[in-house]
Amino acid sequence: MSTVILLSLALMCLALCLSFVRLFKGPSLPDRVVALELFSSILVGTIGLIAIATDVASLLDVAIVMALMAFMAAIGFARFLERGGARDD
Repeated sequence: MSTVILLSLALMCLALCLSFVRLFKGPSLPDRVVALELFSSILVGTIGLIAIATDVASLLDVAIVMALMAFMAAIGFARFLERGGARDD
């Protein structure tokens, strides 16, 4: 693997760890929803990088499915919060 891909993977792993911390610390439910969306977006990017590094095209299908599932989850959370769901702020 090239150094650019390794550096990118290392930075994405760091970003995943930081967004995971924000996911657990909160402080409110909307903050956690945004952190979960960020976590899934970084994960899709990481899968894309791995697909480029290993030259496996089927991993791009996995990344597309992950992105669609994250989008649907974000819509579901937004509808839940809009209808007055559980809030802790």
